[in-house]
Amino acid sequence: MQIVRVVVDDLAHGMLPELGDAGHGLSVNCGMTSVTILDGGMGKELLRIGAPFAQPEWSALALLEEPTWVLAAHNNFIDAGAEIIITNTYAVVPPHIGAERFAARGAELAELAASIARQAADEADRPILVAGSLPPLFESYSPENFNADEAPALYEVLVTAQLPHVDVWLGETISSLAEYEAVRDAVAHTGMDLWVAFTVDDDVDPGVARLRSGESMADMVKAVRDDVSTIMINCSQPERFDDALREVFAALGDNPEGIVVGAYANAFVDKETGYASNEVVLEHRGDLTPERYVEFVQGWVDMGVSIVGGCCGITPDHIEALDDEFG
Repeated sequence: MQIVRVVVDDLAHGMLPELGDAGHGLSVNCGMTSVTILDGGMGKELLRIGAPFAQPEWSALALLEEPTWVLAAHNNFIDAGAEIIITNTYAVVPPHIGAERFAARGAELAELAASIARQAADEADRPILVAGSLPPLFESYSPENFNADEAPALYEVLVTAQLPHVDVWLGETISSLAEYEAVRDAVAHTGMDLWVAFTVDDDVDPGVARLRSGESMADMVKAVRDDVSTIMINCSQPERFDDALREVFAALGDNPEGIVVGAYANAFVDKETGYASNEVVLEHRGDLTPERYVEFVQGWVDMGVSIVGGCCGITPDHIEALDDEFG
C-alpha cells in the first residue's frame, strides 16, 4: 500500500494526488487552514430515504437486504458538499448484527460497505476522501462494556476487510481510552493515518467536559497526540462541544504538532435512563435546523476546528448548509 502525504486543505481545492495502482492509502498532513466538510449520519439518512432500517441492525440492514441504498445515501451527502465520507460499517458489529452473523458475514459486510464508499468517491465529480469507520464493538456510549480481550480479533475483521478501499482510519464514537488503544493497535500495521473521534458525556454541568468513561479531555489528548493526525469530538449534543473543544485546544497548547481538530455532533433528543443504542430509534430534535446547526459549527470553527460534519440525525440539508457557509 503506497502512502501519499497530502495536505487536507488540498482536498477542498481538487488537488488530491494520483495514486496509480498502488491503492487508495492516504497519509494526511493536517496543516490545513480552511474547513473541510465531512458527511452526516448514515443510519438516519437510510431511514429518511426509505431504505431497509430497523433495530438492532440499524444501518447494517441495508447492507444485508439492499446495498444500493447505501450508495444512494453516500451520493446524497456528496451532492450536498461532503468532501469526506465514512464507510457504513458502524453497525457491522456483534451488538447490531449478532455474534453468529458477525462471525459468518462480518468481513463480507465490512468489505461491501467499504467498496460502496469507494465507488461513491470514485464516481464523484471531485476528490472525495473515504474514512474507514472503526466503531464501538460492545455498544455505543457504554465504556463499561468494553472487552479488551475480545476487541483485537473483532477489529482485525473490520480493518482487513476495509483496507483495500479506504484512505484513512476513523475510530469513532470512542467512549474511553481503553477503546482508543484497541483501535490504535488494530491499525498500526497498515501505515495509514488514524483519525479519532471521541463522544463526550451529555449529562454534565456547563463548563464541564469529559469522556463518557469519566476520563478528562486533557488525559485523552495526552494519550493520543503522538499516534493520530486528527482529533475530533462526535456523537454528542452540540451544546456539549464548546467546553470539550476548548479543553482539547488547551491540552494541545501552542504546539499542536500538525494535529487537526474536528467536530460532528448528533441531533438526538435526550436519552432516557436505561437507553441502549441497539434497542430504540431515538427521535430527532426539532430545533436543530440546518441554520441552527451552522450557528453551533461557526463557534467551533472560530476556535480552530477545521473538519466539520454531522452524526446521527444530521442530514444532507445540514451538510449543504455547512458547505454553503464554510466550504
